[in-house]
Amino acid sequence: MRTSPTVVANEFNLRYWGRSITPHTARNWLLGKAIPTQDKLRVLAEWLQVSPDELRFGPNTSTHEVSERSVSDSTLNMVDKELLARYMALPMADKKTVRDVVTALTLARQVKP
Repeated sequence: MRTSPTVVANEFNLRYWGRSITPHTARNWLLGKAIPTQDKLRVLAEWLQVSPDELRFGPNTSTHEVSERSVSDSTLNMVDKELLARYMALPMADKKTVRDVVTALTLARQVKP
């Protein structure tokens, strides 16, 4: 997706229930000249599938590195696909909780002999 102010404004306005924004407002957000209000940050975060904190402060720079693995749909069984669909339907705060639990389990597994 292009990160033009017009595209951002249009996509945001499709998702936001309040007063719409202008491309000028979106431009100021993109340039860091303005920060959206909390309600707008939540809508942006949900749309972009990141946390509001990440939008406000930047990506989380945790001490552990996550290796990205490519998982194709053909490698997932129906149970995995259903689980992923349920995860995607969760609110952002609940998604973060799930990610934190999976991270904790992964770290605990690395410590066990």
